Amino acid sequence: MERAAAVELIRGLVAIPSLSRHEAAASTWLVEQMRANGYERAFVDEAGNAVGELGDPSAARTIVLLGHIDTVPGNIPVRIEPSAGGDILFGRGSVDAKGPLATFVAGAARFGAARARESGLRIVVVGAVEEEAATSKGARFIASRFNGTTEPTPAACIIGEPSHWNRVTLGYKGRLLLDLTADQPMAHTAGPDASVASVVVDLWNWVTAHAAASNQGKDKAFDQLSPSLRRFVTATTAEMHDTVDAQFAWRLPVGFDADAFMTELRAWPAARVEGHTKFDFHFKGEERAWRGDRNNPLVRSFLAGVRTEDASAQLGFVLKTGTSDMNVVAPVWKCPIVAYGPGDSALDHTPNEHLPLDEYWKAVNVISHTLAAFAG
Repeated sequence: MERAAAVELIRGLVAIPSLSRHEAAASTWLVEQMRANGYERAFVDEAGNAVGELGDPSAARTIVLLGHIDTVPGNIPVRIEPSAGGDILFGRGSVDAKGPLATFVAGAARFGAARARESGLRIVVVGAVEEEAATSKGARFIASRFNGTTEPTPAACIIGEPSHWNRVTLGYKGRLLLDLTADQPMAHTAGPDASVASVVVDLWNWVTAHAAASNQGKDKAFDQLSPSLRRFVTATTAEMHDTVDAQFAWRLPVGFDADAFMTELRAWPAARVEGHTKFDFHFKGEERAWRGDRNNPLVRSFLAGVRTEDASAQLGFVLKTGTSDMNVVAPVWKCPIVAYGPGDSALDHTPNEHLPLDEYWKAVNVISHTLAAFAG
């Protein structure tokens, strides 16, 4: 695949809206593009993922390039604008993460089916659904497909997330979400009892104090427990009860015992709150943190891939405080894994999301070179 075709691939993919749980049109279109560009097998799987494969299905080694095809909401007119540094593609998903996904599709196509077969490597490119929905439906389906029983676990995996063309991400923090409701009979604000809102504030203060204690001696954000308050809504019901509907969230460090922490949170009301205040806790979205290492064949292949594209470039390494589908598949496969893709992650979800096309083309070539190095 040459540059003009690769640019049209990403422009066309970004132009198709694909909010989480509404990815069908984009998945179907991408599968058609895979078939047109030499993929030997291309299909929409049972989860709705767009899947393309190169090489012998029975090859001794499989490498999975796992991007995501869904986006967050936001209508950014899709356009290519010239700039002093080269053309720039604007559009929702251009960075997060249709840019990395298109990079995988184009880069694997440039490597080619014949070279994959000659080297005994099967390449599986996936545009996964629902990564932005915190369900990671697509990644969970792929993780269960390559489970060592149905199909062998991959020899390596590349996650499609922006890191710039010359950097890879080695790890992501974990995540935990708590939806909670608190309820107590309505009382006069001048009365002696604490309001239900102030009780939930007390819980939030305990959460922040707990995090501060946990983070003592840990200077790097990746190693810290990071709570955030996502929602706090007070109301009075027709049944004369005061209520709070809130959401707490945590970014979790590697090795954090989420089960013990959830048990401690559930026990908090009984130890500290009068009996007339009722709490309901609903935990969801739990993902384990993951940190890979630098000393493995995949990282060495990326070192070669970046240097082949630009002999003066050095491969950089990043740890991110968010989550990605790496959190889903890495604990299952336990294979060498990194995240890679063109673009500036600071533009994720923003109204100004855009991708320099020169960087995109460099990343396409890096993927092709990296696959060649890994195949060797």
